[in-house]
Amino acid sequence: MKRRTFIQKTVLTSGAVALATGFATSQSNSVTTQPFNFMTTIHPNLTLINNFFKAYGENDLDAISTILDQNIKWHIPGKHPLSGTKTGVKQVLEFFQQLGKVAMKAEPIVMGVNDTYVIDCHRNWSTLEKDNLNSMSCLLWKIENNKIVEVFNFPEDQHVVDLFFTKLFH
Repeated sequence: MKRRTFIQKTVLTSGAVALATGFATSQSNSVTTQPFNFMTTIHPNLTLINNFFKAYGENDLDAISTILDQNIKWHIPGKHPLSGTKTGVKQVLEFFQQLGKVAMKAEPIVMGVNDTYVIDCHRNWSTLEKDNLNSMSCLLWKIENNKIVEVFNFPEDQHVVDLFFTKLFH
């Protein structure tokens, strides 16, 4: 799926949910009118994830380790050598070291947040001279006590990701 198609489907799905929610709210007997509350501060969970991406971009594994809960679970889908659930800081950092070997980068595009979760959609790519990956992914981050406790990865095209990592880590 092309990046544009991925974003269009995400926006359309979000719009449909918003319309359905608005319709359901308008049908209830207890409709209230409240002014829209614009965000005037950054949610602490967004700050945490932004700090993660900054540390990841700088390959600062020490900084990453301070952001992760000691018992973190990081779920990597697929049928390639790096897939599977990484449990604990050590396994997650080893996974990031493997990504560093293939020059993986990540660029956040959009994030949503509540008090327990952050969802981000980002572009990931490799800067290798050949055999590059350039795709989109969404991550669902679960946060407790200002630490990342669990992450689920949803790639744009799992088959492409599987082929990329299988070729490089066979």
